[in-house]
Amino acid sequence: MEIKKVVPSGYCKGVVNAIRLAKKTKEDNPDTPVYVLGMLVHNSFVTKELSDLGIITLDDTFTSKSELLDQIDEGIVIFTAHGISDAIKDKAVSKGLRYVDASCVDVLKTQNIIRQYLKQGYDVIYFGKKNHPEAEAVLSISEKIHLVCNSEMLKELHIDNDRIFLTNQTTMSYLELQGLFKEVQEKYPQVIIEEEICNATSSRQMAIANLQDCDVLYVVGDVKSNNTAKLVDIGKKHGIKKVLLIQDYNDIDLEDVKDAGHVYVTAGASTPPKLIEEVISYLRAKAGQ
Repeated sequence: MEIKKVVPSGYCKGVVNAIRLAKKTKEDNPDTPVYVLGMLVHNSFVTKELSDLGIITLDDTFTSKSELLDQIDEGIVIFTAHGISDAIKDKAVSKGLRYVDASCVDVLKTQNIIRQYLKQGYDVIYFGKKNHPEAEAVLSISEKIHLVCNSEMLKELHIDNDRIFLTNQTTMSYLELQGLFKEVQEKYPQVIIEEEICNATSSRQMAIANLQDCDVLYVVGDVKSNNTAKLVDIGKKHGIKKVLLIQDYNDIDLEDVKDAGHVYVTAGASTPPKLIEEVISYLRAKAGQ
């Protein structure tokens, strides 16, 4: 059995920057409560690492960012890599809190492009995942931004504006976007399109799409990570026999690789490098390598 790491995989620059900012904030303010509004990046191991440093993560699927902010009365609040609305920033300031914005530069770039088109009188179609913090931050910008998650939502969409701009959440699958972009062009021929999958996401997806001899693909990452989920989808759609999402080496069932000739390991952009290496080392040890 041959075991290989897919390159590139794991941490992207946005994740590295967010974690660095969070750690430095606590290091510079050891006696001040430091909170993260939501998961800094979508990985539970990172959340635990921050907790061990004394950084408190406030995250609840059924609670809005504004409601989470109500739980903070003093200290510093860190906004996650996925972006945040201006209203939440203003609320933090009104509560007398300091804040650190760890938003990814690629996420901010997409937001700025959207704002430019809104100023020119465009309606914006935004392909993204419902309730994802990156999408929520974008939707907070204007009521003229329309979230579309799939073909069904697109069919139900009605925009009475000759000016329409189309873009997307940075962690979407290029395979999904190809089909949806085409459908939008058929419905709104005048649409202006800017594909905004970030380089980290697209390069990791293409690395999987280009695998030629893969029997089993392990995708290491958190179940809450959208970019990790898209890596699983890409692997399956490109005909890899067995694609398995795992959080760490403890999730490995050796029966899955019993007769495999070529096993590859990749990871989402929010997955710590240590977890990837542990998976590879575990597999190699069991294979006697």
